[in-house]
Amino acid sequence: MNPFDKQAIEQLHKRTEQEADGLKDDIWNALEKELFDDKKGDVKHMKKRIIPVILTAAAALIIVFSLQTEPGMAFVKSMKELFVPEKALIQSIEGQDEETDVHLNEGTNAEYIIYVDETRYKMIKGEKADIITTIEPLPAQYPQVSMEIKQVTDEKPEELVTKVETDLKKDFPELRAIESVTEPVEGYLLHGAAGNAPDSKIVHTYVISNGKTGSFIITSNYFLEAAEGHGARFYHMLESFEIVE
Repeated sequence: MNPFDKQAIEQLHKRTEQEADGLKDDIWNALEKELFDDKKGDVKHMKKRIIPVILTAAAALIIVFSLQTEPGMAFVKSMKELFVPEKALIQSIEGQDEETDVHLNEGTNAEYIIYVDETRYKMIKGEKADIITTIEPLPAQYPQVSMEIKQVTDEKPEELVTKVETDLKKDFPELRAIESVTEPVEGYLLHGAAGNAPDSKIVHTYVISNGKTGSFIITSNYFLEAAEGHGARFYHMLESFEIVE
């Protein structure tokens, strides 16, 4: 390790320890205030308030001190790797494992990130929604191939999904019942097909929490023949979807 790196690490540790001491004081002051300032609450009410505060304080202290250990540094490294500008992924396409180079893209207002296969697709940012679509337009006889990511800031997924279902049924009367899913994202899934022909339109929509009081609606559009191609690629891209502050 060169002297510059060594000095930088020593300064980082020193600063972290100083900030940790300050953070400990802030945490315990907040804990004391939460526990003892509200004298009017009954025991049951106090329990409801005490437990979340203790858990928050414990989690904060664990993070502060664990980051100074080897496992903590490994955690930081893994977080850096999560947001590298580009990386190679192995994904299963039409039954075959395929190595694909993907590039980091930020959503509108940088409220989420997603890795996109930029050899085949491009991301178009809009005021109301972002769209990932093919770089080269498909022949006119094929339906649209795209993945739209839209945020609704004032409706939670459980409230919004029924509205999305009603809207989709206009074009997809045989829309499947709402499903709860955990992969590639956690939320609700709506899937519909407009026929059984190779060029029949397919819609695959996820309604997920935005981590606050709203939702993201993520809709993949492709056609039946492209389910194991474009459909699978959109699925793998969504595995990298992360909401960020």
